[in-house]
Amino acid sequence: MAVLTVGVYSAVGHHPFVDYDDQEYVINNAHVKAGLTWDTFTWALTATEASNWHPVTWLSHALDCELYDLNASGHHWTNLLIHVVNVILLFLLLQRVTRETWRSLFVAALFALHPLNVESVAWIAERKNVLSTMFFLLALGAYGWYAQKPNIRRYGVLVVLFVLGLASKPMVITLPFVLMLMDYWPLQRIESWIAPSDAFPVPQARFSDLLQEKIPLLALSLASAIITVVAQTASVVPTAALPFAVRLETALYSYGLYVWKMFWPARLALIYPHPGRTLAWWYPVLGTLMMIGVSLIAWQQRSKRPYVAVGWLWYVGTAVPIIGIMQVGLQVVADRYAYVTLIGLFVIVAWTLIPSAKEISQSLGQSLMIPAAAAVVVLAALSFVTWRQVGYWRSTIDLWEHALQVTTDNTIAENFLANNLFLAGRYQEGMSHLRNYARLEPLDPTAHARVAADLQDHGQLPEAVKEYGTAIRARAVLSQYGPPGMGLDSLAITYANLGLVYAQLGDAAKARENAKNAVETDSAAVSKMIARLTQAVNARPSAQGYLRLGLLNEEVGEAAKAQESFTQARRLDPNVVVPPALDSPGKTP
Repeated sequence: MAVLTVGVYSAVGHHPFVDYDDQEYVINNAHVKAGLTWDTFTWALTATEASNWHPVTWLSHALDCELYDLNASGHHWTNLLIHVVNVILLFLLLQRVTRETWRSLFVAALFALHPLNVESVAWIAERKNVLSTMFFLLALGAYGWYAQKPNIRRYGVLVVLFVLGLASKPMVITLPFVLMLMDYWPLQRIESWIAPSDAFPVPQARFSDLLQEKIPLLALSLASAIITVVAQTASVVPTAALPFAVRLETALYSYGLYVWKMFWPARLALIYPHPGRTLAWWYPVLGTLMMIGVSLIAWQQRSKRPYVAVGWLWYVGTAVPIIGIMQVGLQVVADRYAYVTLIGLFVIVAWTLIPSAKEISQSLGQSLMIPAAAAVVVLAALSFVTWRQVGYWRSTIDLWEHALQVTTDNTIAENFLANNLFLAGRYQEGMSHLRNYARLEPLDPTAHARVAADLQDHGQLPEAVKEYGTAIRARAVLSQYGPPGMGLDSLAITYANLGLVYAQLGDAAKARENAKNAVETDSAAVSKMIARLTQAVNARPSAQGYLRLGLLNEEVGEAAKAQESFTQARRLDPNVVVPPALDSPGKTP
């Protein structure tokens, strides 16, 4: 199992860090890069960077930096190693309590090789997911050990592992709920509800006593929830922006989507755009029908096939923290969220299909090699899709290009791809994606201002006026939600550039108006803009650069410097068109 998993994922050892959270978690994090120092340890205990409290995750990244520095290969191999450990733990836990080796092996194989889990393994910043799951599975093992002979020492081990899991990622907050499911099956601890287990004998107890047993764990879950809410305050989407009714519809849609992607793992992306109010009505309807239908089947089969109820409730319950009722960020679903949640569905599949396949094969007088071959074909197909999905992580540009190929109107992917293309020197490709992003996102003043500047550079002045206007309106809207003075420097520069465009169009009145707005908004920002442009044209003289510098100097009343810049522009290009001067009556000094 370990060799197969490593083989499918081995390409990650050649992959770099990606430009999405890896900087915040490792590359640009001074505490993490310092390694396992005392300062790093004390910082990790209280840090809420990346909108999370997960000191164990921070320390694991610091350990990697201690071992590998910023060699991405080592960080990737650590993620993969933890995933392999999780695969083995899952198999051993299931086999130990059920004595069903082949079913347990099939569940572990699905978990190891399913493409939905690629994101958790191939993304260095998702260390928190594989790490918290490792402690989650160890806690399940500790609970089985405790159930055999309940005492305070064994319970203490369970608590410590749970705390380590919460300190890796709060996703494991649902552990007490999962333990109650395990009490029903496969541990079969609930007195008078279900017969004792023959495969893993443990003493039974009343339901009320078992519930009381979980109170300390529930208290830890509550504490983790409070810490998480505080840490994620800045990232929580307000109800005004995304009403509860829309969140509920999206949650029902998400429950159905994860099940669909489990059976048909195609068109997987790092980011899926949130449909918001545009979600078609029949998606949540189908999700609701699925939830009701499967829940009724699970209830009917609770005695004869308890694994159906437990597996389904595992899926529904462990997905509650990430299903979108409390929306953090803009994602509606994420492949990484399926890492723990799909285990319950894998159990249903293995425990249902393997016996059924055996019965059908035997009734037809066929060898058991036929269902075994079918299982191999399924796992081979999953392995191929997973291997291909791993390949998209070979660079940040490949990752975002793939996301745009398999999704529509993906603003985050458009923006990140544009920035990475700019860094790679592929300016025109980057600007194409930035324009797509600006078209989809009317409230990003920076993007609209940059698109406007590009239009201005290419002589598309009316279009530039429109984009600068959008940037100014977006900045006005955002200023209502931020601290006083937020973004005034960029707003001043936008006004100054808009004034330049009007000057180029020969509209002196609007040029003066925007020059005045720029100086009144933030005169220091305009002065810095002039200084940067002066430095740029001195280093690389160009007619257009001097023309823009002259117009800026005219805007702030530096007529002599303006004329000097215009002279330089004409010297470099005798055909350059200098707009009418702004020194008409009523000019703003």
